[in-house]
Order: sequence, then C-alpha cells, then structure tokens
Amino acid sequence: MLARYKAWANQLIFDAVAELPALETSKPRQTVFGNMLRTLSHNYAIDRIFQAHLEGREHGFTSRNTAELLSLEQLWPLQQAVDQWYIAWSDAQDTQSVDESVHFSFIGGGQGVMTRAEILLHVVNHTTYHRGFVADMFYQIPAKPPTTDLPVFLRDVAQNPR
Repeated sequence: MLARYKAWANQLIFDAVAELPALETSKPRQTVFGNMLRTLSHNYAIDRIFQAHLEGREHGFTSRNTAELLSLEQLWPLQQAVDQWYIAWSDAQDTQSVDESVHFSFIGGGQGVMTRAEILLHVVNHTTYHRGFVADMFYQIPAKPPTTDLPVFLRDVAQNPR
C-alpha cells in the first residue's frame, strides 16, 4: 500500500508541475534544493540510493541529488520506473524478508543499518516530506498544488482498485 501511495502521489505532483509554465519549475526559490526540479530530482536520487541498498549493490551517487540537472520530461519516466520497482519489490516481500537488516554507507559518511521495512517507510516518508516543499513552491507562484494526502489515496484509489 505504501509503495502504491508513493507512486500515486508522485503522479499527481508531476502532473501538476507539468501544467506550470516551464520557467516556474526551475525558478530559484528559497528552499533547500533551490527549485522544484532539483527537489524532485533529490527525491529520485534518494529512491535510487535506497533501491541499491535493498539490492545489495553500489548506487554510484556521490551526493543526494542527480549529478546533472534533469528536465521534467527526463525525470518523470525515471521516477515512474523506480516507483514501479518499489511496488514490485514490495509485492515480493513477506513478513520474514521485511525484517531483514540491510547494512549500508551514508553518502555523507558513516554506516547505517535499517530493516527492509524501515527502508520502505523511509523512502515513502522522505518523498512525502519533499513533495511538501514542492507544494510550498506552488503557493509562491501562486498556484494550487494537488492534494496528495494518504487518506485521499485510501479513499479514492486503494479502496477502489482500477
């Protein structure tokens, strides 16, 4: 459910960002990643980093963002692919596998260990947190962001499978 919620909310935010004038998506703003695109790219990078941790492989990232600035048209299919990976990965888990510990190195230094379930919860929470930054940037335009709350997903999507 959490992986499906994340993919649904990402679809809404990417669709809404795509409706904005292109200059608004890359316009410098008072936010940690500088603009909407870099914030969405950060989410993608973190998704890929933790995907690699779950797969037990190196991720190749040297920072918590993509090395190059991606356009929305470049970023969206990449985000969709990793969202679908998390859905398929989640579907393949059982109660034993989600409790397995995963050891990894943080990009900023130091070692980490989380269960597979904790990693999934982290990527969902992390993406939700930074979609909130993007929503705030909508209000700075001013424009109205989409509603990506979990209860809306549960009401509109999870309980009414397509």
